[in-house]
Amino acid sequence: MTVQDKNSKIGKSIIIVTSYLFVLLFLYAATSKLLDFETFTVQLAQSPLLSAYAGVIAWMVPGIEIVIAVLLVFPRFRILALYACFTLMVMFTAYIYIILNFSDFIPCSCGGVLEKLSWTQHLIFNVVFIILAGVAVFFSLQEKPKKTLLLLATLAIIGVGIVTLLFVFSEKKMHRNNAFQRRYPHHPVEELQRFDIGYNSYYLAGNTKDSVYLGNTTAPLHVLVLTRELQDSIHRSIQVPNSNIPFKSLKIVIEDTLFYIMDGSVPLILKGETKSLTGTTSYKLTQEFLRVKHINKDDFVVRTFDNHTTANVLGKITIGDTIASYLHPDLLIAHDDPFFDTDGLLLYNHQLHKIIYVYFYRNEFVVANTDFSLDYIGKTIDTISHPQLDVRTITSKNERKMGKNPIFVNLRASSYGEYLFIQSDRLGKHESEEVIKSASIIDVYNLNNQTYLFSFYLYHSGLKKLHEFRVDGSSLYALIDTYLIQYKLKEEHFKPLKKTKDTI
Repeated sequence: MTVQDKNSKIGKSIIIVTSYLFVLLFLYAATSKLLDFETFTVQLAQSPLLSAYAGVIAWMVPGIEIVIAVLLVFPRFRILALYACFTLMVMFTAYIYIILNFSDFIPCSCGGVLEKLSWTQHLIFNVVFIILAGVAVFFSLQEKPKKTLLLLATLAIIGVGIVTLLFVFSEKKMHRNNAFQRRYPHHPVEELQRFDIGYNSYYLAGNTKDSVYLGNTTAPLHVLVLTRELQDSIHRSIQVPNSNIPFKSLKIVIEDTLFYIMDGSVPLILKGETKSLTGTTSYKLTQEFLRVKHINKDDFVVRTFDNHTTANVLGKITIGDTIASYLHPDLLIAHDDPFFDTDGLLLYNHQLHKIIYVYFYRNEFVVANTDFSLDYIGKTIDTISHPQLDVRTITSKNERKMGKNPIFVNLRASSYGEYLFIQSDRLGKHESEEVIKSASIIDVYNLNNQTYLFSFYLYHSGLKKLHEFRVDGSSLYALIDTYLIQYKLKEEHFKPLKKTKDTI
């Protein structure tokens, strides 16, 4: 056997093995999607790239996978099918890369065994199959290497281009709204300093007159303490009396001389002194809660779930010698779905002694008194008054899930003094789409006279995503990527505020 014959035999073996690997992959993937078609459709609808085309793509993707698998079996159509394999895997890979690097929302994976892979592992898996397809095509057309390479490069560009265009058009649709116009005064906020905390798992646990406290979602009892000017830091650990407490979603809240550890899924509240960071008293509750804010020494406002109506409900928990809970179901109003319609942000303003609830998906926020009587329902400047939601029921799992990725009207919020600060990435009239790449938009409302005041750009040059922010007096602290940044609110735009307890 000549060397040429030997190479030809090896090449044919590679082509056949690669072809049947793709047959196995595509038939398995298509079957998994079709067997749980309802779930697959919902996952596509949640995608920030494909939600507008979920109905069509849900049938198209498994259909294309089956057709390619069939073509790969027949030698006559194998080269064409390998080109199709290469292009489809490039598109899948581009989709995952964009999801991981440019999307604020990462949906579920595609199902079956592949669902067990992380998105990064899935990306590597796809790249391996792209290489396999490319190598198989080269062995099929050895006599035309330059033409083959050019065609593969062209297909790769087309595949990446299609997925990129889907993402761009989807982003524009989600963020653009020319029906309102913001007012931007001249630089009402300036950055003072930033501190690299090294990880993006930290959250704002609370402020005291001297320090800023950060909790950590991956190390639940770890606390990072920084000076208010972010010049010095120290790592501390909270000591709890019972290490066997089955915490599931622990959150630390610092309130001056006291700290609280809260877990609404247990449900439990643990109290101790900030100075020692040692828990002294634990309170086992009967009412689970999803969100919680501290009102005073013994009282908390919570958002809980009503099992009978499936709605979100605000309530009050009082700890002490006895533990009491009270629900106030009339404050949160749903238009359609009782749970998703009323999803939002729970705040408490210590200066005005007001409970504030900011809806995620509509231009409203609720302001209530500490006795849970309604003060008023406020309006933001956005024009979406009815949540644009696509809630679907997966009957096989008896679950309700969000279908199409919803439009968030209000993303994050903080309140201090007479002001309510709301972050929104919805672009108004004459606003550049480039701005939200290097800044976050904050809208400012006056709670006393119920008016929109102005907006400002919270610039964070070189950084991408705002995770959380808190206003405390004339300072705004923001967690952006792995940085804690302190901004100054200028007095010519914000009335001087006496420093008391803060809220987020």
